[in-house]
Amino acid sequence: MESIGAEPAISQALEDYRKAMVTANNEQLAALCFDELTYGHVTDLLQTKAEFLADVASGRIKWKSLSFENATHRSVGDSAVSRFIYIAENESGGEAHSSRFWVIVFWHKQDGQWKMLARQAFKNRQAA
Repeated sequence: MESIGAEPAISQALEDYRKAMVTANNEQLAALCFDELTYGHVTDLLQTKAEFLADVASGRIKWKSLSFENATHRSVGDSAVSRFIYIAENESGGEAHSSRFWVIVFWHKQDGQWKMLARQAFKNRQAA
């Protein structure tokens, strides 16, 4: 059974994730993610929670902008899925980069809080 009332809380968790990414707030990111997190990139790189947090903490990426467009959320009990188009402008390695791709995030509710269990980015013609 779909839980319509959960969507605002999931939407807020997604926005908290976006803000934590832009500010490289590892404490907030850690709180938003399960220890068992699998974090998949559009480049096919798959990271554990520890690898993901270390990557963010490295400061390798300097964000100019990050937005999540056309976000949809669907929940069933204590599990949920978010889908959105990830649009970013950043700098890494001294070069400017633009990104636009689809992301799917799997959430699970623990102790009243939605936490990320898995994230996967993928290319899709409709997002380009």
